[in-house]
Amino acid sequence: MATSEINEINQINETDGADGADGADGAGSVGSAIENDALSARSAAGTVYYPVAPGEQVNVRRGPNTGSQIVRVLPEDSRIAIRCQTRGETITGPYGTTDIWDSIAPGQYVSDAYVKTGSDGFVTIRCS
Repeated sequence: MATSEINEINQINETDGADGADGADGAGSVGSAIENDALSARSAAGTVYYPVAPGEQVNVRRGPNTGSQIVRVLPEDSRIAIRCQTRGETITGPYGTTDIWDSIAPGQYVSDAYVKTGSDGFVTIRCS
């Protein structure tokens, strides 16, 4: 990761008040911005991509609950862009227990318990 990317990520963490300590995501070391690969890779447009739990194939559902139809399955080691977040069914996964669901496209949700965001709270806007 380039020094400029690390500096940008650290600046974002300072601005947002994020310190990398994440009860749900298990991060919390001094170099967490680097270890997380920061809130992962940034595209030219500034989109943040977050990794899903290593070795997990994650169900993408029509709504923020396990009763919703599975619309696709993310392959192992995927990275996702979160467009918004909402509350839904409480899920326990590799990164803790949470009722936050990440919308990755219209009508497509994954439980935040399977996404390493660096926070146990909201990291982007709430879905309307």
